[in-house]
Amino acid sequence: MNGSSWSLQVLQKLGKADETRDAAFEELVTNFNKQTAEGTKLQRDLKAYLSAVKLMHEASRRLQDCLADMYEPDWFGKEEMDSLAEEMIEKELDFNLEDTDTLWLDYHQNITDKSLLCVDTYLAQFPDIKARIAKRERKLVDFDSARHHFGSLQKGKKKDEAKIAKAEEELGRAQKIFEELNVELQDELPALWESRVGVYVGTFQSLAGHQEKFHKDLSKLSQNLNDIMSKMEEQRQLKNDAPAASKKGDGAKSEEANHSESAGSAPKKPGPPSRPPSRPTPSPDPKQQTGLLEDEALGPLTNTAPQAPSWDLWLQSSVTNGSSGDLPPGFLYKVKAVHEYTATDNDELELNIGDMVLVLAFDNPDEQDDGWLLGLKESHWLQKKDISAKGVFPENFTQKV
Repeated sequence: MNGSSWSLQVLQKLGKADETRDAAFEELVTNFNKQTAEGTKLQRDLKAYLSAVKLMHEASRRLQDCLADMYEPDWFGKEEMDSLAEEMIEKELDFNLEDTDTLWLDYHQNITDKSLLCVDTYLAQFPDIKARIAKRERKLVDFDSARHHFGSLQKGKKKDEAKIAKAEEELGRAQKIFEELNVELQDELPALWESRVGVYVGTFQSLAGHQEKFHKDLSKLSQNLNDIMSKMEEQRQLKNDAPAASKKGDGAKSEEANHSESAGSAPKKPGPPSRPPSRPTPSPDPKQQTGLLEDEALGPLTNTAPQAPSWDLWLQSSVTNGSSGDLPPGFLYKVKAVHEYTATDNDELELNIGDMVLVLAFDNPDEQDDGWLLGLKESHWLQKKDISAKGVFPENFTQKV
């Protein structure tokens, strides 16, 4: 600013010189300054948000790495099935960590490219406009100075036409430069002021959209991580439950063995059981007959039927003798085949695992061999109501139900 311009401004403040004022333009400048401050703050806060996203990414990565480092494959035992499950869990964990890391990187990059870059482009035009506003202010002062000088020469007592002509020429040149800048800014500043709405909408819509997608995808990964942790807990429970299941299995085997031993001289049941001994030709037991005769002699003398010669005969007398249509004659109880048995004689009953067999009383109890039962498959009876398919089978291949 030269000396004459400074003197003019002093005179303008004292009210001794005219000053060009444009209230409408001054309002445009006020809006521009406000717009600059708002845009700068938005840009600064977006950068701070991105810095926070980067810090959160690093914190999330450290936390995920911590989980990966703590994971120990031997937590769940060394059985083949457990090893496969552990390998799957470890792979899922690695994939989850990689996907989470990629998600954070994409989120940071999308905000940078779609939101921050938009604000940066928007603010990039402000310095040039600000410089031209300052230039307009200087050219306005030059214009006022040239106009004041021209007016002074015209009002002087001694008029120098050459100086007046030169002053008029300088005034015209200063006015032209000022008006060119003024017209340009009068057009650009209102358009710039209106553009702020679109910039703000685009910036925050993009930010909100990327936030929504990021948190939705992150929620899925978090759910995956939760599922992985659940699988790890299930594996731990399987390991803890294995000893208890083993003990329970041993108890069941012991119970089955006791059932087999209760059949007298029949073979033991650990499976598959061996075939019972061959069935000898039954023969009367003299000792048993003697004992029965003694019991009859000691008993009360009545006109009732003689006492059954054996327990089996008494049991036979207590069974259903065809009085019920739902059960075959001589039915005692029901057993279930727990082992397969292949018949070797025509009078034997072949068994498959799971067959339900209706045990029948022997017509002659003396014909029953130790460890053998007489029976009929329940399915055959229900379909045909015929007992011709009955046969003997080893007791220790079945379990009473």
